[in-house]
Amino acid sequence: MDISTARRGTGMYEIFPFLLIPVLIYNLLALVSAPPAPGTTEPALFATLRAEAFAMPMLSGVSLSLTWGDLLILLSIVFLLIEVIKAPRTASPSIINHMLSLGVFILCLVEFLLLRSFASATFFLMTMIVLLDAMAGMAVTIISARRDLDVGGVAGP
Repeated sequence: MDISTARRGTGMYEIFPFLLIPVLIYNLLALVSAPPAPGTTEPALFATLRAEAFAMPMLSGVSLSLTWGDLLILLSIVFLLIEVIKAPRTASPSIINHMLSLGVFILCLVEFLLLRSFASATFFLMTMIVLLDAMAGMAVTIISARRDLDVGGVAGP
């Protein structure tokens, strides 16, 4: 594999906002979920998010129960870690990633404010995780770029 091929693959990894994956999973669940039952105002998706995904017995004797919503938030946190690890890069793909992450946040915010199925605590927390990714990524990139300039001989203010 030559260097240009390796860079193309790495560039795609650097550009893609991984937090889009849990957002798309939530969107898919909202799309395929049944409409609210007659006489209820709550979307059927909320019951799915509250449903137990699995239970794990603990040494204390109690059972740890995780819901599907909990697992989506956990997935979002894992992808946030990946995004934070990618953030210190100052190359163009990293900057594009931060712009796309901001776009994912805007999408989440619009869905949260306008669509009934997205007005859940799970999606709100996912939206806040996406916002933290966008803000932290930009801040870390700016600090890294400034440090690079300071090391390169150009003094910052």
